[in-house]
Amino acid sequence: MSLRGTREARDNYQLFRLTGLLDAFSEPTFRKVLDSKIDEGPKNIILDLSQIDFVDSSGLGALVQVAKHAQSANGTLQIVTNARVTQTVKLVRLEKFLSLQPNVEAALENIKSS
Repeated sequence: MSLRGTREARDNYQLFRLTGLLDAFSEPTFRKVLDSKIDEGPKNIILDLSQIDFVDSSGLGALVQVAKHAQSANGTLQIVTNARVTQTVKLVRLEKFLSLQPNVEAALENIKSS
């Protein structure tokens, strides 16, 4: 199974709900799509990865690059995770940089307060 998802654009954020695998195979397309959507705006991005089955080092690298792109565009990246994604991110100590959130509502609150 590859990476699949949906996108909802709102006034001040975009919400991407993804399922499948964020790995070396899906990473190039993931980066291309996210980079173009950040450029289009809105600049605040919520990635709902709560239904993701697996993230490898390529996927982590892509998340870091997307976070940097959003920041350089004066936006933010909020990542809604599940236990598997959280564990993977914590292994490389990126949980604060990647702004992990327990649910979409918490991510929205974080955008409102920033």
